[in-house]
Amino acid sequence: MTRLRTRTWVVNGVLVVLLGGAAFGIYQAFSPASSTASAQTRTTPVRRANVSQTVSAAGTIASTYTGVANFTTSGKVTSIDVKVGDVVSAGRKLATIDSSQASKQLQVAKDNLAVAEDNLTNAEDNPPANQTAAQAQSSTASLQAKVDQAQLDVDNAESALAATTLTAPGAGTVTAINGTVGQQTGSGSGSSNSSAGASSSNSGSGGQSGQQSSSGNSTTSSSTGFIDITDMGNLVVNTSVAEIDVSKVKTGQKATVALNATPDQPLQATVSSIDLTPTTSSNVVSYGAKLALSNPPSGLRPGQSASVVITVAEADNVLSVPAAAVRTSGTTNVVTVEQNGQPVSRQVEVGVRGESTVEIKSGLQEGDSVVLTAASPTTSSGSNGQQRTGGTGGLGGFGGGQQGGFGGGRQSGVGGGGRG
Repeated sequence: MTRLRTRTWVVNGVLVVLLGGAAFGIYQAFSPASSTASAQTRTTPVRRANVSQTVSAAGTIASTYTGVANFTTSGKVTSIDVKVGDVVSAGRKLATIDSSQASKQLQVAKDNLAVAEDNLTNAEDNPPANQTAAQAQSSTASLQAKVDQAQLDVDNAESALAATTLTAPGAGTVTAINGTVGQQTGSGSGSSNSSAGASSSNSGSGGQSGQQSSSGNSTTSSSTGFIDITDMGNLVVNTSVAEIDVSKVKTGQKATVALNATPDQPLQATVSSIDLTPTTSSNVVSYGAKLALSNPPSGLRPGQSASVVITVAEADNVLSVPAAAVRTSGTTNVVTVEQNGQPVSRQVEVGVRGESTVEIKSGLQEGDSVVLTAASPTTSSGSNGQQRTGGTGGLGGFGGGQQGGFGGGRQSGVGGGGRG
């Protein structure tokens, strides 16, 4: 009995020790940790650099001209005289439909016109003797009306015959043929053109109608034609500028375009136009803009996506400091400088604000030491004395210059903001 009681006490003691250890571990894991963070500083000199302010957006390669050609009359397709990839000029013959019926109607109309003209000539040269002057004049007028109607019938028949031949509404490259020889084609809406010009409409020869339309982001026609034509030699970049940036963007400003397919081969461009009216999508307001490529590479195609960076302001060889050094409150800008070993706040006038650097117009001199402040790594300790350290963001430096950062900081160059 005594031995059994002793064993029970031993087992209970072991259980108490294990439960106590578990409780202590849980307390250590979930106990509030004390955190300390102290500010760390470094200085960087005011120096001269090139500073630029940019606006970024997504863009799409588009053609300045896209046309669709459709037959304006019904008939059986008898020939297609081009293939995809052919370069055509405006008015070039593209395809034909059966013209036999239209030719017969034209011949009948011409014969009727000849008869009407003969009747009018005979009436004028040999008027009936029993007619008065008024009667003769009325008869001549009636015959003249028949001649006019016969001439109108000829004109309509000629237009119908011309409509059996499909011609190019504009110059460009054939990008699609949506028909085959032998198929029956219905009367369409003629030919339409989508370009960067002002909106207008016109009627072309051969029974085809042309329509000019423009949109800041329009890249293709709203419908597919029997034959599609795109000007592959005059490509632009369509983009949208956020409403907060549109006042900064002006025609003539330089831009860099990086195709998503070849991001390491940037293209130079210039802002050629900006829409006056906005577009709204999901409550986001933006303005369409068009960029002209300075030297587009071969193989560039409409529809390719790209990233656009527009330089909206720049200043060369000016005093500059890292953007992180400037503290702005309303219209007041302040930086901290080191003077006689002590930090001193100084009001400055800023110019171009780049992504990582800011132009200083007054308030600082070249060589002044600007103080940059960042929080040090945070050290947290639990009651078990273990420490957990977390890094904070580093201090930005000049492009191509100093690497700034404390405790897990990153190297920050000027990027799109400044050119060191």
